[in-house]
Amino acid sequence: MSLPYATRLGLAAAIGSALLLGGAYYFQYGVGLAPCDMCLWQRYPHMLAILFGLLTAPLLVEPRVALVFALGAIVALFATSGIGIFHAGVEQHWWQGPQACSGRVPAGLSTEELKKWLMSARMVRCDEIPWQLWNISMAGWNAILSGTLAIVLSISVLNHIRGEKA
Repeated sequence: MSLPYATRLGLAAAIGSALLLGGAYYFQYGVGLAPCDMCLWQRYPHMLAILFGLLTAPLLVEPRVALVFALGAIVALFATSGIGIFHAGVEQHWWQGPQACSGRVPAGLSTEELKKWLMSARMVRCDEIPWQLWNISMAGWNAILSGTLAIVLSISVLNHIRGEKA
């Protein structure tokens, strides 16, 4: 039995996100690279893409509803890619990231204020690159791979729609 198109689409998004999220967890727990706040932000859309993608399977008899969930999974892939682009730009110092994880020490603090600021500061900075492959950080790879998968799946949807109209 062949799975309906929407289910295949959703499962492709779910599997892609699961692999990317699994890679992030591998680097966190297997290699010991603690994630920064922006790294964590990129994980949430992957979790949503997995959930939406998996929800297409029990909806085999409702292909239109399954397609809505599959499209939601694709949107989640675009979202994590966008966050990855922003994070990679922060790492490259092309733009400023959130003050909580990439800000500099504020000027003009008293000794007591500086101590308080340093004690509450996060240890994992969003504007530092702890690992890279071919000069591309994990955030950059997430942006590239998630964005590519989202684009490929979107093209598939467009081709599928064109094929139904023909």
